[in-house]
Amino acid sequence: MAAGLVAASVGFPAHAGEPFSFVALGDMPYNLPADYAKFDRLVERINAEGPAFSIHIGDIKSGAWPCDDATFQAIRDRFDAFDAPLFYTPGDNEWTDCHRAAAGGFDPLERLSAVRRMFFAAAESHGRASKSYRRQSDLSPEHGEMVENAIWRHQDVLFATVHVVSSNNGLERSPAAVAEFLARDAANLDWIARAFREAAETDARAVVVAMHANPIFEAEKPWDYANSGFKRTITALSAGASAFGRPVLIVHGDFHTFRLDQPLKGPDGKVLKQVWRLEVMGASDVHAVEVEVRPEDPGVFAFRPLIVAGNLD
Repeated sequence: MAAGLVAASVGFPAHAGEPFSFVALGDMPYNLPADYAKFDRLVERINAEGPAFSIHIGDIKSGAWPCDDATFQAIRDRFDAFDAPLFYTPGDNEWTDCHRAAAGGFDPLERLSAVRRMFFAAAESHGRASKSYRRQSDLSPEHGEMVENAIWRHQDVLFATVHVVSSNNGLERSPAAVAEFLARDAANLDWIARAFREAAETDARAVVVAMHANPIFEAEKPWDYANSGFKRTITALSAGASAFGRPVLIVHGDFHTFRLDQPLKGPDGKVLKQVWRLEVMGASDVHAVEVEVRPEDPGVFAFRPLIVAGNLD
């Protein structure tokens, strides 16, 4: 099944680039160790499809599985089984929730350091055919710890990963956690603004933003900043997409439900018709979504679930 998207009427580059596809997946492998086999089958399916690259939006295990280095290494090894480049942005189960007894009782901030060390040692994607990208830590010295926030371009589409996680984006538990959140949130706001600014300055055809958390776009009333770890992310996405004015796709996971809709509103409170949200399946549904990108089409994006028959329960 494919779903074509119609964008607002705006002007576009005369030569917008060749069509291509990428795959979005996340919240997997979840139920370990049983889901390793399911994930391996999904990787085989993705390799057979031959996308330009894939994006994993985080949660590489469940919150009830240990956050140890051995698990991280097992996932990283599987990331390198992708034929095409694989980009990755962390989820909460990798670090924020690692204080749980079932997850090993780790210090979450120590696990965040481990994730950065093991998955983001260089500004290159995972996968057999790696691809270089620009990262915030290199472009913004004031955010030197943010090795995981990436920007790259394919054809005339700009892609960005932003480290926004579930569990209220880490705004909880302790003064140290709050301090980490405030620093990362400030970095994320700068990165989102940079992505849209660069897209406009370089005449990009569209922007894709990938992150882990569902920031609750559909909440009727925005949460107060004192209580919400997502409010400023939503505000930044709204402002950036409104100013850009061309097609935008926001990809995330978190709720494990395949969803395609238009929940983001502009500063004026009206739905932004050129912005789409794709939430990928996950957890027990070890499948993915192929996104076809046709830069010269008005809507740019079309979608096809990649269902692995062997993973159907």
